[in-house]
Amino acid sequence: AVTITISGGALNSTPTATPGTICSGANVQLHAIASGGSGSYTYTWTSTPVGFTSSIADPFANPAVNTTYHVAVFDGFTTINPQVTVTVNALPATPTITAGGPITFCAGGNVTLTSSAGASYLWSNGATTQSINVSTTGSYKVQVTNASGCLSAASAATIVSVNALPVTPTITAGGPTTFCNGSSITLTSSAEASYLWSNGASTQSINITASGSYTVKVTNASGCQSAASVATVVTANALPATPTITAGGPTTFCA
Repeated sequence: AVTITISGGALNSTPTATPGTICSGANVQLHAIASGGSGSYTYTWTSTPVGFTSSIADPFANPAVNTTYHVAVFDGFTTINPQVTVTVNALPATPTITAGGPITFCAGGNVTLTSSAGASYLWSNGATTQSINVSTTGSYKVQVTNASGCLSAASAATIVSVNALPVTPTITAGGPTTFCNGSSITLTSSAEASYLWSNGASTQSINITASGSYTVKVTNASGCQSAASVATVVTANALPATPTITAGGPTTFCA
């Protein structure tokens, strides 16, 4: 008697499924081994039962649908026709990414990217959760795996852009920061696209006449705001009271 063993395994499929089961688009290799009987063996693979026609061993196939393969094994006396069925599982639909906010923001911010549903997930940054929190510039894609263990194509890329903050500004005083009431001093910020002073002013330079602690923040062309500058303390000292004169006698008299 002739004994024939048929094995099927997925090739180039990610992830690999159980023998005889592949994901759509993957190759499968089928291998028949005959033992016992007498003489040498000749193998003929086909998708329909046939008798011996030619010698073809270890075929490759790329089936798009579930396919049953037959192998005619001829030992010189008898042709035997066992079969193996290859199950082809569909790939998941290509996933989409939804951003939970703006994908262009200033350093220190972040955005949550969420994949459409799947059984499991693989992001281009190595994450394996459905949603990821992103705080760095980059191109992000995701693949999903379905219940059959088949991996989808990669989603379209979502580009996240993180803009740098401006350098913390400095304040230059145009004179002494301590003076008498009635005088003033000009405070000037280092240059940037726009300005916001602690007193609400929005010009690069401000004229100060009152005591106080003054800071400034600057905004760059990307719309990102800096940290506040070191405070400049201005002291405006009060003037003495206007004096009075006391006469030590009549202010009208003879020479």
